[in-house]
Amino acid sequence: MDQSRIRNFSIIAHIDHGKSTLADRLLERTGAISERDMRAQLLDEMDLERERGITIKANAVRIDYTAQDGLEYEFNIIDTPGHVDFSYEVSRSLEACEGALLLVDASQGVEAQTLANAYMAIESGLEIIPVVNKIDLPAADPDRVAEELVGILGGDVEDVIRVSAKSGIGVDELLEEIVTSLPPPEGEPDASLRALVFDSYYDTYRGVVALVRVVDGSLSEGDDIRLMASGEDLVVDEVGVRRPSIERTKRLGSGEAGYVITGVKDIDLIRVGDTVTHAADPATDALAGYDEPKPMVYSGLFPTDGDDFERLREALDKLRLNDSSLLYAPETSRALGFGFRVGFLGLLHMEIVRERLEREYDLDLVATAPSVEYVANLTDGSSVIVQSPQDLPDAGVRASIEEPYVKVMIITPAEYIGTVMELVQTKRGEMGEMNYLSTERVELHYLMPLSEIVFDFFDLLKSRTRGYASLDYEPDSYRESDLVRVDILLNSQPVDAFSTIVHRDRATTYGRAMVKKLRELIPRQLFDVPIQAAIGSRIISRETVKAKRKDVTAKCYGGDITRKRKLLERQKEGKKRMKMVGSVEVPQEAFVAALKIGDE
Repeated sequence: MDQSRIRNFSIIAHIDHGKSTLADRLLERTGAISERDMRAQLLDEMDLERERGITIKANAVRIDYTAQDGLEYEFNIIDTPGHVDFSYEVSRSLEACEGALLLVDASQGVEAQTLANAYMAIESGLEIIPVVNKIDLPAADPDRVAEELVGILGGDVEDVIRVSAKSGIGVDELLEEIVTSLPPPEGEPDASLRALVFDSYYDTYRGVVALVRVVDGSLSEGDDIRLMASGEDLVVDEVGVRRPSIERTKRLGSGEAGYVITGVKDIDLIRVGDTVTHAADPATDALAGYDEPKPMVYSGLFPTDGDDFERLREALDKLRLNDSSLLYAPETSRALGFGFRVGFLGLLHMEIVRERLEREYDLDLVATAPSVEYVANLTDGSSVIVQSPQDLPDAGVRASIEEPYVKVMIITPAEYIGTVMELVQTKRGEMGEMNYLSTERVELHYLMPLSEIVFDFFDLLKSRTRGYASLDYEPDSYRESDLVRVDILLNSQPVDAFSTIVHRDRATTYGRAMVKKLRELIPRQLFDVPIQAAIGSRIISRETVKAKRKDVTAKCYGGDITRKRKLLERQKEGKKRMKMVGSVEVPQEAFVAALKIGDE
């Protein structure tokens, strides 16, 4: 295909604004998929994506389009996720494109992630086509939304394309706009090969499948290639594209996107962001690649059956190839045994990863309460990174603790400004700018501790604004805070899985809620089980699970009271001895409950 007739673009939007549905219509209108094979969310291949109605993994597909000028064009489309936790997938996709379709729901208007994705595309130097979707909904107001888009991107309201991805209205006009407005890829077909690995996944039978965008030169089957970052030399077994089914092409030219299979089974050899070049005639400069994703939330994952530890390790290794933002390291817990400390981009990312591990690899897992990465400054002048509450140094050697703050952007209807401000203040937020996008929608900027966001902030924000507010955040800096570690003790023994780091003002509230919940969840033993919350050696809250008790005096009929007392004393001594040697069994629901403190 002539490079001037290639168009590479992403579809970006806030969550649930119709990206995957628009991709379906583009595939359908260009004949890339027959009506018989058509299904909703075609590019969302995971069952989890279909059940939740969200895109988790970016997906690339090639379609051919015959324009009104009679020429045939090649479109390489990348459908991207919309949730803030998966913005890393979006940033990678934008690096492989020259243009983007910025999609906005005609009834909901510009949301927080819409702005975040728009700014990301502008920073990447992409040409943006503004698109208003769902114009056929009863609540749609395309004129207002078009004005909001123009306020962000500039231009004229007439330039905004109006479509209904579900019914197909306006899709033909959009296809023509892609041809005329988006630039063809720039690259040197005769130069040394430079191809960007923008995604990868693991195939059980074929090994690592790398999705690449060829920038300069060409890539063919049988080529000896070199990965510039890792220095590995490999031989290309197969080259092809997805239409959306896999189609072997044997060659990818400059400006094209497709897949490469080298037969490599070692998942560490091919990394997302690496540059592929020829081993015999290597390029001198690698492509820019990507910034390493930085986890925002950490949690321990432990198999309920200790024998599944190695299976969990293999599952995480394979999942890391599909999700390069996943970081993990072995961890040991006295309560849960051997497992891994895993870094996630957010709570939804954590939930998705855990569910994928359980479904795809048949594992039964327990996840500890999520925490963020703190920095503990010690009295000797050194500092320690704290990813788990157990890593926090003792108060005697600790000078201070710093916690991560994030820049938060909230877009809400004007009528909910008061309730949003009140919520953010209770979460230790600091007010920044306030901008009116229109007379009805307001953009609020705050500086907030990340630890206040990861638990229940998003749910509370949605409930207080009846679902109309949207949230986006990005890392800012570390600040010193008055933080303490709250330990939970069962039968006077600390359970490390329940420990957490919280602000001192919230420590007592958290401790009371935790012990109260555990009292309801831990089954009764043959002896009293005290449940205590402690800061260091100071107990801040206590509940007791009362012992099961047999009526040992039931067989006594009258007689001297000393006989009954003798039986009760013997029972008391037995329970005391049992308490010294007995162990408390903690059900899995109790560990899950640690995530839900504050939901009630």
